[in-house]
Amino acid sequence: MIHKYKLNGYNICLDVHSGAVHVLDDVAYDILDYCDENMSEQPCPKMLEELSAKYDKEELIETYEALYELYQEGQLFSADDYEQFADLMTKAPIKSMCINISHDCNLRCEYCFAAKGDFGQGRCLMPLETAKKAIDFIIANSGTRRNLEVDFFGGEPLMNFNVVKQTVAYARSIEKQHNKNFRFTLTTNGLLLDDEKIAYLNQEMSNVVLSLDGRKEVNDRLRVTPNGKGCYDVIVPLYQKLVAQRNSDKDYYVRGTFTKYNLDFTEDVLEMKKLGFDQLSIEPVVSDPKLNYSIQYEDLPKVFAEYERLANTIIESRKKGEYFNFFHFMIDLNQGPCAIKRLRGCGCGNEYVAVTPQGDIYPCHQFVGNEAYKMGNLHDGTFNNEMKLDFAKANVYSKENCKNCWAKFYCSGGCNANNFQYEGDIRKSHKTSCELEKKRLECAIMIKAALAESGDDTVCDGEDCIADVCH
Repeated sequence: MIHKYKLNGYNICLDVHSGAVHVLDDVAYDILDYCDENMSEQPCPKMLEELSAKYDKEELIETYEALYELYQEGQLFSADDYEQFADLMTKAPIKSMCINISHDCNLRCEYCFAAKGDFGQGRCLMPLETAKKAIDFIIANSGTRRNLEVDFFGGEPLMNFNVVKQTVAYARSIEKQHNKNFRFTLTTNGLLLDDEKIAYLNQEMSNVVLSLDGRKEVNDRLRVTPNGKGCYDVIVPLYQKLVAQRNSDKDYYVRGTFTKYNLDFTEDVLEMKKLGFDQLSIEPVVSDPKLNYSIQYEDLPKVFAEYERLANTIIESRKKGEYFNFFHFMIDLNQGPCAIKRLRGCGCGNEYVAVTPQGDIYPCHQFVGNEAYKMGNLHDGTFNNEMKLDFAKANVYSKENCKNCWAKFYCSGGCNANNFQYEGDIRKSHKTSCELEKKRLECAIMIKAALAESGDDTVCDGEDCIADVCH
């Protein structure tokens, strides 16, 4: 299976199952219309006849030979040998957990999937006893896996800051005796940051996610306090201080959200860059079509054009020596994710679970509040292993719309929570989300091609590479 497309003056071909990417000239690009998984050593007579009016016959033959060589090397129309690994993780231990340390928030963001902070379950904070049991649970269910990840989430986690600190201290106090190593992350809206919290987060959190929607007028339109005031002026200086004091061995990223109100979201990325942030993400709000701000299928052409604009902006910035990462355009064409991650993504419901302040266990933070997907409870010791197995088997080959999709190994079947929320089934892909992911992937590969051409990026190493074919 291949996927070929034109973008920004490049003719690009992705060989899906090998991961090889080829930048083609026009001749090779057109010849591929006459090729498939059964390429023969000799070019197709129909191809020679129909393309001879456009290209020299000798050029056609030479280019076909180059393509056939790639085919023989397993970098063009390569066989799919991944399905054999589809059920490999059915007995996987749990390695990561989202602790909803707070079901309360000091913002009332209009687009919040968590019902503006309480997940529809009433405002409350997680007691230390429950947080400790969450740590005990992940240790007990992690098997021989040593490295464990815990994300403090909300609501707003800093509203329960003392319990965050106590939970980290508890985990550190017992990790060695269980041969574990915890990596902590925290997501915050920034309103409660101060010098003490900044110092703590920079010491203890391997990653910190800072919520900001870009330009002041964009951020303050939907990210408001209970009294309707915007938060931009408060949080930006605090984020800048946190990032300035953060060591290079610690990660962070500033995560934004774009809606139908700011389809020119490149401006928001550039605003965040101007503020001094270089690890950036901005996610689309794809939700109920009745909501004025929700991006719908008919908005995709505008969104696609903006992703292309953002991709070109990144290329131009890199050529000027200005560097910043955009999360959705980060792609490794040399090695990429392991086979398991290609097949089933984040591990939702299998290797990854979420815990609420009441001790309820869900497949991930986006399932919280949906009683049909409650997997158990920390306090009564219940856990639904049958549901865990069902999520373990949710992979690109068990999802009808995914198994023959060219992007399957990069989106890994999409978000199970989005699939359930918008399509009613974790195995039924959400069409709008799929199209967005495919466009981002096309832009990400094109960026690699452009930077490789300019000599500004190392993207060719081994088999999975960007290779020129008669270009």
